[in-house]
Formats: sequence, structure tokens, C-alpha cells
Amino acid sequence: MATEQEHELELELDPSLPCCRNLLSAILAMEPSECLISHARACGGGLITEQVQQFIWDHCLSTPGDFHAPYLKNFVKKLIWQVEFDHGYVLDQLYELYAQYMTSFKDDSFSKRDARICKRISFLFPDGCSELLSCPPSRELVFPLQCSLNMLEGDTGCSIWPSSLFLSELILSHPELFSNKSCFEIGSGVGLVGLCLAHVKASKVTLTDGDLSTLANMKFNLELNNLNAETDTSQRNKDPSTVQCLYLPWESASESQLQDIMPDVVMGADVIYDPVCLPHLVRVLTILLNRMICGECTSCKRLSPNGRDENGERNYKDASDRSEDRCKAVNKDGCDGRSKEAPVAYIACVVRNVETFNYFLSLADQAKLDIMDLTDSLKPVNLLQYMQSYNQTGVRLLRITCSHTIRQV
Repeated sequence: MATEQEHELELELDPSLPCCRNLLSAILAMEPSECLISHARACGGGLITEQVQQFIWDHCLSTPGDFHAPYLKNFVKKLIWQVEFDHGYVLDQLYELYAQYMTSFKDDSFSKRDARICKRISFLFPDGCSELLSCPPSRELVFPLQCSLNMLEGDTGCSIWPSSLFLSELILSHPELFSNKSCFEIGSGVGLVGLCLAHVKASKVTLTDGDLSTLANMKFNLELNNLNAETDTSQRNKDPSTVQCLYLPWESASESQLQDIMPDVVMGADVIYDPVCLPHLVRVLTILLNRMICGECTSCKRLSPNGRDENGERNYKDASDRSEDRCKAVNKDGCDGRSKEAPVAYIACVVRNVETFNYFLSLADQAKLDIMDLTDSLKPVNLLQYMQSYNQTGVRLLRITCSHTIRQV
């Protein structure tokens, strides 16, 4: 006759339950152990039951080769301690696994500066989001990403920052803003925003970074997610699985190089952080957003901020029309009579230093960039509810346009 304990373990938890999806997603994303314990309690109705422990074992611990061993070691230690503290029963296999970790792994062996881990970021679409073009049939979108273990020791470009998570949620929540548009990201880091842009079928995705090791890691992540990384700017590859990756230090980016890009949408996550870099950032944004809308829709030209063409001649006048909800440059002489939208930038940031943020606003104003704070009006769906380390409300969203966007007459 089966014991009560054996009968309980026979009633397996359903992985499709929201609490189970949150727990598994949190482990895949390598959330802090306290977060995992909280999700485990939610699965067990307040306690980490044997059912919950078995679920964790079956889906995460029985094949630990896919996970970072020191991370799991720390989690298993806290899991055992918590169950014992609650006077619960700890599964034997958890004790055995922890003993194995104690004898096989030493924490200092994973402290190398160039150590990399693989986090899996899962976007979980809640009920009611199935009509979104970005929502897969499973209502779950997972991106594996190679990241750094030392984001505070000079390897910040290979870390996942809150603003990149925010922009990724924004893209997946409002795909109509990015689909079939040429999108360009400055400071792309691990490439998460680019992966989401490719998922919603942006017509072109260009990712950039000014650090070569970060750029190499970004290319690796694109390939990890079955996308091709293209570095030749002369190629006009129409393959939707191809993402262009460019080395672009802001301070040395040439005007001609930037003018050749001509994006419809510019993205940036946590790029307002260093006062020394801000003048270069504003210069890059000004050139990218200062597009001339010409009469030939398929061959729009670009002019420099001083209003001269490639031959140094002035040949335009300011003809920007703005609506209350969206800044548009309208060309009434176009070949088909349709309006042509001016480029727009979406910058997400966490304001860690008010003086630095205000300095950016001042530089942008001097460069005649129009900034609108959309934090309260353009909110993404919360697709990362399981992430207790990420607070969507702590991120500000800015929309930036060029106040002197022009067209040829």
C-alpha cells in the first residue's frame, strides 16, 4: 500500500500552471535564490512541499549540465535550509546533489574575470495577449544569452540591464511600432533588444557597440538564437534571419558613416550614464535623427545638422509638421502622395544620477532634439513577472525626435 508521501509525489505539478512557469523561468534566468524560494512557496501554497521539490528536481536539477553549477549549489543549499526551517521533508536526491557540489566545485574556481554564463530570458505572455503579433502559440518566448559574471568589474556590456529588459517588453507589447521598419540600436550589449526586433520582423536590424569584446559576445548570442551576424555594411542582405553588427564608438563615429545608416527607429537602453560620453551620444543621435525627406521615396538623402549636402551646398528649408501624438515630417511632393515619418528614438533609462540625466537633457536641447517622456503613456505588458530583480516601474522611457528634420524642395 502506497504511503502518504509516495501518493503526494504521484500528484505531479503541472508545468503549465502560472506559478510553475514563474519558478522555472526564474531558475532559467538565474534570478537570486530568494526569488526562487518565493516562487517555490507559491507553487506549494506557502510551503516548499515534496511535490515542489520533485518539480524542481525533474525540470532543473536532474540534468544540471545546462546550468551554472555554483548558482545551483547556492540555490540547493538555501532550498534545503528553508525546507528544514519549515520542519518539512527534504528529498534525498537534494541532499545527495548538494554533497556532490560540496566535493566537486569550489566557488573561487569560477571567479575568473572572463567567466561567462548562459541565462535564458523567458517572456511569458498572459491571457489576453494571444492577438499580439509577437505572441507565439505557446505564449512563451525564450532567448538564451551568454552573459558576464562580473558586470561590476569592467564587463558591463555583457550584462543584462533593466532598461534592455524594458525595451524588449516594449517591442513585444507594441510590435506595430517596429515591424517593417529599419531599426538601429546604440550600445546593444548582449543583443536582447535586437533579438526582439528580429522576432517582430523589423525590416532591418542593426546593432552596435563600442567595445570589441562586447560585440563578439553579441554576435555569439545572435548565433545562439539562430540569427546570422553580418558585419559588412556594403551588403544589402534581405534575409530576415540576418542582423547587422557594427563596431561604433560614439566619440569616433563619423558623420558619413552614420548618415549611411538611415534608420526609421533608433533604440538605446541605459546609455545615459557617463557625463563624459553624453556629448558624443547626443551628436550621434542628432545625426541619426536629422533625416531629409525628399521627393524620391525610395532614395531619401541625408543632410548634416548644419544643413549642407555632401557637396557643401545648402538646398533645403525646414518643412516639419508635427501632430500632438507623433512627430512627422510630411512631404507633399512625394511620388505617391503619402506622408513620410521622421526618424524617432526610444531611449530607456534608469535615472541613477539626476545631475547626469539633466546634463543629457540640456545637451539635447542645445542640439534641438525634442524629448517627450512616455513613461506614463506608453507602457509595455509585464512579460517578466517572475523577475523580482527587475522593476518595470523603475525605468523611464523617452521619445526623441529632431526638431529641425527637413525635406528637399
